[in-house]
Amino acid sequence: MNKMALKLLIAVSLLLCIASFTEGFNAVMSIDLGSEYMKIAIVKPGVPMEIVLNEESDRKTSTIVALRNGERFYGKEAENTAVKFPRKAFWYLTNIVGRKFESADVKLYKERFPYYDLVKDEERGTVLFKIDDETFYSPEELIAMLLEKGREYAETFTDQSIKDCVITVPAYFTQAERKGILSAAELIDLNVLQLISDNAAVALNYGVFRRKEFNGTVQYYMFYDMGATSTTATIVGYQVTKVKEGTRLETNPQLIIKGVGFDRGLGGTEITLRLRKHLAQIFNEQKKTKTDVFTNERSMGKLFKEAEKLKKVLSANNAHFAQVEGLLEEIDFKTRVTRDDLEELSKDLFDKVTKPIEEALKVSQITLGEIKDVILMGGGTRIPKVQEILKKYLGRTELGKSINTDEAAAMGAVYQAAYLGKGFKVKTFGVKEASIYPITVEFEKHRLAEDGSDSKRVVKRTLFNRMNPYPQKKVMTFSKHLKDFDFNVSYGDLDFLSDFDKSSFQDLSLAKFKLSGVEDAFSKHKEAGDSKGVKAHFRLDESGILHLDQVEVVFEKEEAKEESTWSKLGNTLGGLFGGKKEEGETIEEAGEKPVEVPADEEDKSNKKSDKTEEKTDETKKEKTEKGKEEEKSENKTDDATDKLNGTDSLNKTEADLKDKKPNITVVREKIDTQTESFDIPEVNKDSLKVMRKKLAELTTKDKAKKLLEKSKNDLEAFIFDMSDKLTQEMYEKCSTEAEREKLTKLLSEASDWMYDQEEDAKAEVYQDKLKSLKKEIKDLKARVYEFEERPKALKALKDMLNHTKYFLKSVKNFTVVEEDRIFTEVEITTLEKLITDTKKWRDDMIEEQKKTPDSEKPKLLVEDIALKLQALDREVKYLINKAKNFKPKPKPKPAKSNTTKTDGNTTKSDTNKTNKAEKKKETKINVEEPIDKPTDTKDEETKTESKEENIEKSEKVKEEPTEKSKHDPGEL
Repeated sequence: MNKMALKLLIAVSLLLCIASFTEGFNAVMSIDLGSEYMKIAIVKPGVPMEIVLNEESDRKTSTIVALRNGERFYGKEAENTAVKFPRKAFWYLTNIVGRKFESADVKLYKERFPYYDLVKDEERGTVLFKIDDETFYSPEELIAMLLEKGREYAETFTDQSIKDCVITVPAYFTQAERKGILSAAELIDLNVLQLISDNAAVALNYGVFRRKEFNGTVQYYMFYDMGATSTTATIVGYQVTKVKEGTRLETNPQLIIKGVGFDRGLGGTEITLRLRKHLAQIFNEQKKTKTDVFTNERSMGKLFKEAEKLKKVLSANNAHFAQVEGLLEEIDFKTRVTRDDLEELSKDLFDKVTKPIEEALKVSQITLGEIKDVILMGGGTRIPKVQEILKKYLGRTELGKSINTDEAAAMGAVYQAAYLGKGFKVKTFGVKEASIYPITVEFEKHRLAEDGSDSKRVVKRTLFNRMNPYPQKKVMTFSKHLKDFDFNVSYGDLDFLSDFDKSSFQDLSLAKFKLSGVEDAFSKHKEAGDSKGVKAHFRLDESGILHLDQVEVVFEKEEAKEESTWSKLGNTLGGLFGGKKEEGETIEEAGEKPVEVPADEEDKSNKKSDKTEEKTDETKKEKTEKGKEEEKSENKTDDATDKLNGTDSLNKTEADLKDKKPNITVVREKIDTQTESFDIPEVNKDSLKVMRKKLAELTTKDKAKKLLEKSKNDLEAFIFDMSDKLTQEMYEKCSTEAEREKLTKLLSEASDWMYDQEEDAKAEVYQDKLKSLKKEIKDLKARVYEFEERPKALKALKDMLNHTKYFLKSVKNFTVVEEDRIFTEVEITTLEKLITDTKKWRDDMIEEQKKTPDSEKPKLLVEDIALKLQALDREVKYLINKAKNFKPKPKPKPAKSNTTKTDGNTTKSDTNKTNKAEKKKETKINVEEPIDKPTDTKDEETKTESKEENIEKSEKVKEEPTEKSKHDPGEL
C-alpha cells in the first residue's frame, strides 16, 4: 500500500469515527422559564453554548400561550391575542403552579387578572382555567405547551431531536411547585436532567468564565435579581476544592449558595399594573365616555401593553406620552406621565427593595464588607430609583453590570446540561444549592411513667436545616422504636417569611409515612446481634425535591479479627504517602456518605441558629483533625523512645499482631412503607394519559395548520414567480406568444381559485393544485434550462477535448523499448477515435441545434453533452492509472568478475570492459505544451510525489552495502 492510499484510509477511518460519535449523542438544551419570558439555550456536538432564536428571530419568547378557535398561538401572536381577547391568552403561569386554590398567590393572581375564569380542581385542590363548559386546562398543561414550543425552537435551531434539558425555577419554589414543573415536562416526554434555581444558574454562568480568579480562599459575591414578579438576593461563595475520586485528587472550582432573601410580590409586573390602573383612572376622569374602562377587558388589555412600554421608556427618560388608539368606543387616549409619577405610584414597593438583601445577609452571617461585588440581574434593576436605593444601602458608587441579565440564567443552565448530558466533556464546576425551607420529622415517643402507664409525646427533629446544601443524603435513626409506628415530614419554622408568603402555606405537613413489619423484623433477627435501630434514608436530590428512598432495620454483630502484618504495613505506608492538605483548601469525598440524624436524642437545633450549628460542626471537625495530628505526634514520640531504648521494631510488630480488630457483620431488613401525602398530590397516571391525549391532539392540529400555511405560501409564491418570469426575455425566447397567453391565464385562474377556497380546506388541495401548474409549465422550464446551461456545457466539452488532445499527443511521443511498452496500439487508437467521434458529434449537433427554434424541444441536450464528457474523462483516467501502476521488467544482472593470483598478489580483471552495451535510453514523455493548455493539478502532485519516492528509494539503495561487503569487508 503506497503512502497516498494509507493517508486516504486513515482520513476515511477518522471521519467514520467522528460521524459515529456525533450520531450517538444528541444536543441538550436549557429553558430559563421566567414568569414573563423564557430563554432557550442549546449545546450540540461541534457547536458551543448558544441562545436559540424563535420564529420571530428574537432571543427571548413571552411565556404566554393563547387558545382561540381550537388553535394555539405563541410569542407575538399570543401577545396580540392578549390585547384583543385577554381571557384567551394565559401567562404568568409559574405564579400559580403547584398552589392550592385557596392560597394567597392564587388570590393575588385573580386580582391582577380578573378576566380569567378560574375554578377549583376537586381532585387535587389546585387551579383550573375554564375555557368552556367541557374544556379545562391546568397550569401544568399550559406550561407543558410552553416547554413543547421551546423544544420545537431548539430542534429547529439544531436540526435534530432533543430529549434532555435543564429547567430553571425560582429559588423559593416549594416541593409542590418543583414537582409541578416536572409533571409539565413529563407530559411532553421531556427528560429533565435537573431543576436548577435561577440564582444558581446565574452564579454558575458568572463563575465559569472567571474560574481562574478563584482559589482556596472563599470569595463572596451577591446577585440581586428583580424580575417580573419577584425579587431575590443571593450570596454565593466561590472556592477551589479538592475532591477525592477513588485514588485521584481533582481540583475544581465550586460555588455554594450561602444565603437567600426574597420577596415573591416585588417585581416589574406590579409596577406595570399600577401604571395601568393610573392610566385607566385618567381616562375615566376625562369623561369621554360613560362606560367605565375597568369593565372592558379589551381596553384593559390595551392599557396593560401601553403601561409595560411606558415603564421601560421612563427608565431612560424623565417623561413620556402614553397613547392608545381607539381605547374604548373608538375614542383615542393620550396623556403625559413623568418618572416622578411612576416613583410616587410605587413608593411602597421601593421601600421593600433592600429587604431581600437584609435577609440574605442575616441567614448567611456574612457582612457587606466581605462581599467582593454586587451583580445586578433582571429587568427591574434597570429602574433608576432601584439602582439609587441599592447604591445608598450597599455604600457603593457602582454596581456590577458585567453579565447579560436576559441570558445569564439560560447559559448557566445549559452549561450544567452539557455537564450532566452524555457525549460532552465539560470542565467541572461544582454547584451546591441550598434549601430555602427547613424540613422536619415529627413522631410520637412513648415513655413509661412511674405508675406504669404509657405516656406519649410528639417529638420534632430537624432533618434539613434552612440553607442546608443539596444534593445531600441523610439517615434518621429511630433507636427506641421496636414496634410499627409512623412519622410525619413537614416544613419547619417559617417565621423568616413575610406574612404574604406564610399565608401561602396553609398546611405545613408534606407527607405521613406508616411503617409496618418493624416488630416482625426485630423478632426475626433477635439473635443477629445488637440492634442499630430503624433507619429512614432521606435524599434531597439535585432538583431540591425530597425523597424517602427506603426504611430498614439494621443489626450488627462484632467478631474478633486479627489484622495481618501486610495490612498494618499498608496502613503505615498510606499514612506516609497520603496527600497533604494545604492551607485554605477543602478536600471533599466524592459520593459522600449520608449524614446520620439521631431521632431519639435531644434535638438542640431549635436552641441554636443554623450558623452556630455550622460553626459547631466545623469546630468538631477541627478538634478531630487536631486530635489525629496529636495522636500521630504521640506515635512518632513513642517510636523515637523505642529507638532510644533499643527496642527492636520486629518485637513491636509481633506484639502488634496480638491486637485484634472486630469484624462487623451487618444484617438489614427492609420495612414496608405506606405514604399519605398532605401536600398537593402529583398528577396520577390516568390523568397524565388524558392530559397527554389533549396535548397530542393540539399538537396534531398545530402541525396540520403549519402544513396548510406552507402549502398556501408555496402555491402563492409559485404563481407570483412564474407570472413575473413569463415577462422576462429568456422565457419569451423559449416560448411562443400563444403558449405564454395560455400559461398566464392558468396562473390567473389558480390565483382566483386559491382565494375562493374555504378556511377549513386541507393542505392536500393546495399541494395538488401546485403539482398541476408545475406539470403545465414543465416543458417551458426545461427549454429555459437548456437555453441557459447549454453554452456552459459546450465550453466544458471543448476544454475536455483540448485536454484529451494534448494527452494523446504526449502518449504518442512516449518513446520506449518494445518490452517496456506501457500503452498498446489498441488503447491509443481507441482514444484517438473517441476524440474524433466526439468532436464530429459536437459539430453536427451544434448545426442541428442552430436550425431548431428555441421555442421547440432542443436537439442538443445538456444531458447528452454530459455523457460525452464522462466518456472522455473515463478513458483518460484509465490510461493515467495504467501509467501510475506500470512496473518495467527487471534488468539482467551483470556477470561476476574473474580474479587471478600471481606471486601471491591479487589482480582484478576487467569483467565489464565498456558501458556501451549496458547504457540504455531513459524513458521519458516529451510533451510540447501550448500556452493555453489546461493544467491538471492532481497530475502535477502525483508526479512530484513519485519523484520524491524515487529519490527515497535511490538513497536506500546507496546506503545498503553490497552482498560482498557484508560477508568479506577485508577484500574491499
